[in-house]
Amino acid sequence: MSFLILIVMVLVSVAFFTLMERKVLGYIHFRKGPNKVGYMGILQPFSDVIKLFSSEVNFMKLMNLLMFLFIPFLAMLLMMMFWLFYIWKFNQLELEFAFIYFLCVSSLGVYVIFGGGWASNSKYALLGSYRGLAQIISYEVSLAILLISFLLLCSDYSIFSIVSFQKNFWMLWGFFSLVLVWMVSLLAETNRAPFDLSEGESELVSGYNVEYGSYSFAILFMAEYGNMIFMSLISCVLFIGSLGSFCLYLILLMYLFLLIRGTLVRYRYDKLMMLSWKSILPFSILFLFFMFCFKNFFISFVICINFSKS
Repeated sequence: MSFLILIVMVLVSVAFFTLMERKVLGYIHFRKGPNKVGYMGILQPFSDVIKLFSSEVNFMKLMNLLMFLFIPFLAMLLMMMFWLFYIWKFNQLELEFAFIYFLCVSSLGVYVIFGGGWASNSKYALLGSYRGLAQIISYEVSLAILLISFLLLCSDYSIFSIVSFQKNFWMLWGFFSLVLVWMVSLLAETNRAPFDLSEGESELVSGYNVEYGSYSFAILFMAEYGNMIFMSLISCVLFIGSLGSFCLYLILLMYLFLLIRGTLVRYRYDKLMMLSWKSILPFSILFLFFMFCFKNFFISFVICINFSKS
């Protein structure tokens, strides 16, 4: 029952996150966002959901129908699997290897993009899926190495251990460069601007999901925004040591996603890939080596101090 309530709350949060995005982008563009449906547009997300789910569903003759229908539900399932991380105050599911589980689930996201583009049997969708697939695989390597660097310092894969490790000192201040590279990798991993190359409207119409409409597009849309909320939550846990989901830091990270979309232009694709393989990946490997040396030096120093005292 608790996880059923969690699923409902996540979907409601996604609805209001989309309203927040439209409001923020509206004020960035010196205009108002949705403000007609309900008080200050608060019912606009529910109006959009009703409109999308009541739209006509179009099926092309040559598409792989079963795969085409399955992909949106796979995206939603993977998004919900992420939320097993959520920490209840009582009777929560505590994962001993939580961040290994996170890497395993996040690696399955490529099948949503590739399967959606392939099952549509459309050239535009297939090109969008190829670009998205290459982008996510490239940045997932750097993301995993950065996460391993952090976990190497904490010597544990559990959320509670990482939070207790930051009880007196946030990792945000000690490794600010790591936070910056982590956020860049998160933007690419979640296909958000300025790295939304799998959905380049000027080149690929709408990317891998160009043939999706009605409820299938709505489910893909909700899965993407649910992943953004979860990635903000994980960033809070890693760098601020916060377990509260409805906290100021989480809202600020979610706002950062929207602010970047409203202020930065889309990156060119070749520069995006070069940024991954020539800049972020070497930095990640060097940082892993640095953390390994730092931890061994610190352990040796503590052993020497204790030995001298004894």
